[in-house]
Amino acid sequence: MKRAIIVHGWDGFPENHWFPWLQKKLEEKDFHVVVPRMPDPENPKMETWVPFLKRVIGKPDQETFLVGHSIGCQTIVRYLEQLPSEIKIGGVLLVGGWVNLTPKATADEESKNIAQPWLKKIIDWKRVKSHSDRFTAIFSDNDPFVSVGDAQIFKEKLNAKTIIVKGKEHFTKRGSLSDIPEVLGFFDTA
Repeated sequence: MKRAIIVHGWDGFPENHWFPWLQKKLEEKDFHVVVPRMPDPENPKMETWVPFLKRVIGKPDQETFLVGHSIGCQTIVRYLEQLPSEIKIGGVLLVGGWVNLTPKATADEESKNIAQPWLKKIIDWKRVKSHSDRFTAIFSDNDPFVSVGDAQIFKEKLNAKTIIVKGKEHFTKRGSLSDIPEVLGFFDTA
């Protein structure tokens, strides 16, 4: 059975933003969907989030699809880095993912301290890429926290299909955002 694991972001939780909408849509396509509540979302740490995701996923395979939002994307990338070389998964969808953050994202000392380990630890992109033939990264042209320039990094390093949408900010439920059709489009061929 195809599975989708949706990893929320910093200060997030499974019931917010577009996650319930995507879960419902994927369940209609006969996916088993898990949206775990990540530990201490106000203070996401690599050393707790990555092992937690590993436990949630269990045994990954070609029927496993990972969806991340914001720091959830970082968590997925760091998870893939640690997988044994022979493991392949079905696909990875990164929404509002980042390698760099804008000054607004780290404007206060607490945010800067939380973000620094994620920003400083070098990613083994070749190893990440080896675990799937299908990466898609979606960015917003007005994201206050993530530069649209990061799209090029994901394209070059992961051969990701990159999609830039207009006016979705950081893909959170500010205003009326409760669905992202481009996200569902990723699963049309899954």
